[in-house]
Amino acid sequence: MTSRLRHEEHGEHEDRPKRIRKPPQERRAEIVRTAARVALAEGLELITLRRIAEELGVRPSLIGHYFPAADDLVAEAFTHAATVERDSLLPHTEQPLPPLDRLALFLVRLTGGDYDDLSRLWLNARHLSRFKEPLRRALAAQEALNRGALAALIEEGGLAAQDPLRAALHILMAVDGMGTYSNTGTGEGEPLPGGLLVGELVLETAESRLGLAPGTLRERARANGVG
Repeated sequence: MTSRLRHEEHGEHEDRPKRIRKPPQERRAEIVRTAARVALAEGLELITLRRIAEELGVRPSLIGHYFPAADDLVAEAFTHAATVERDSLLPHTEQPLPPLDRLALFLVRLTGGDYDDLSRLWLNARHLSRFKEPLRRALAAQEALNRGALAALIEEGGLAAQDPLRAALHILMAVDGMGTYSNTGTGEGEPLPGGLLVGELVLETAESRLGLAPGTLRERARANGVG
């Protein structure tokens, strides 16, 4: 957790050591990162100007200077978390790998349990977006980026050549379905009826849509040290 600051940015007493004021861009980024951390741990509902101010050890008015409306901070916190998620699932360092290997790494990582907090965040965002317009726009933007990235990877690999976007949507809907179990425990390794695991069903859906033999995705991920 971010260390709390000892003094406020304004109105310090003369007998207290003055803290160096952070550049506006740096301060704003710090606020968004802190809000994203709160969202992942406790939910988007917990993002308020007062709560983030407490986390950073500053006055709520400072947070309000950058985000006059808490809903805008909620939207940016979600955007930050979703962007970090996408970058960790499809890292630039893996660009030299064959498209199928990158796709396998993406899906095996995503279904392996390490991203359960993010699954809960997406579920949380989908619900709250009914009531928060800035979050609804942010959610739509992140969905479009995820669709585009996955469809491009499928097309690059020569998979589902007739309609890569359709295949990407099928896979992402399976992923979203997995996310609906993230609050019940079945998304964390507990089996469904019949001993089925949610993550395995996502991989099966992807292999079916992409015309891959069963087990291909996990095999390719393991060949690259994941899963």
